[in-house]
Amino acid sequence: MTITRIEIYQCPIRLHEPFVISLGPMTHAENVLVVITTDTGMKGFGECSPFLTINGEAMDSAAMMGRYLGRALKGKDPLDIADCEAAMDRVVYGNYSIKSAFDIALYDIASQHAGVPLYAFLGGDGSKVMYTDYTVGLGSPEKMAVDAGLILERGFRFVKVKLGESPDDDLARIHAIRERIGMDTPLCIDANQGWGVEEAIACLRSLDPYNIHYCEEPIPRWLYTELPRVRTASPIPLMADESLSDHHDAKRLIDLEACQLFNLKLGKSGGIFKALKIIELAERAGIGMQVGGFLESRLAFTASAHLATISKHIRHFDFDSPLMIEEDPVGGGITYGENGLVSLPDTPGLGAWVHEEFLRELVRVVVE
Repeated sequence: MTITRIEIYQCPIRLHEPFVISLGPMTHAENVLVVITTDTGMKGFGECSPFLTINGEAMDSAAMMGRYLGRALKGKDPLDIADCEAAMDRVVYGNYSIKSAFDIALYDIASQHAGVPLYAFLGGDGSKVMYTDYTVGLGSPEKMAVDAGLILERGFRFVKVKLGESPDDDLARIHAIRERIGMDTPLCIDANQGWGVEEAIACLRSLDPYNIHYCEEPIPRWLYTELPRVRTASPIPLMADESLSDHHDAKRLIDLEACQLFNLKLGKSGGIFKALKIIELAERAGIGMQVGGFLESRLAFTASAHLATISKHIRHFDFDSPLMIEEDPVGGGITYGENGLVSLPDTPGLGAWVHEEFLRELVRVVVE
């Protein structure tokens, strides 16, 4: 089997409402879709959601880089994923977001060829029970409290809260949320690198009485050598996010004893191939994991959900982004049930694709 054609689509989709984090507001999911076709006619679908302030990629720049990656993969065997991944890494350093879209498409083809769902191809169990959280964006304490209440009214069991401004303001936000929803619902918080080291320590200590399960990326990622000090001083477990891209980052964080938890995102790791290496390292070190993402549609989140089945150390699921976008162009894929229950397709491959009529309206580049 050989790769004969690669299509790269720019795919902006409006969000239901602006989503605000400490790194700035977002009004659209500005994604890139990749479709790889083989000489047998088999197609693999992949997607990424480039994020300028996290992975340094944008929708248009990622699509442009996709041309270079596509040229490197054309004529290759899509079943030799290691060779395809090495070819992409030879083309360009980093650019993990667009690489992840190609990676997902390759795994889609490989698992289709094997005749099994992607989770089974990866060694996972399709019976794993996964409930997604739902995220409260950054805003005033009053609005965030109302939003948290609405999330519970919709039946979600877990609430994630964006923070990362001043400790006083963030404490007021959590206090207002707890006043609205009570103390029993699990809360996790995500500062998106918004605090300084001393601010983080002070804020995490102040938040201890509010039943916070963990905090994602409290300080700027380039201060990762300070994470062990924050971890030691914090009563709340730390989860590495922006400071964790590939398996090299994972080893560094483990060696530093920097955190108790990892947040895996295919758009940071470059896809499933390197995410599997992170999982192996985390399992050996006893690190718990969450699988999340950026603003991808159900296509890429279906790949993430398949991956999340393969390890008992993956206990947290941040799959809410597809629920925030106005238009769903995906056929098949994960479905959302009561209380945020996430169910996987049981068909061979990824089990998700993008409808042709939607693709026809998008800006496209073809490598053939």
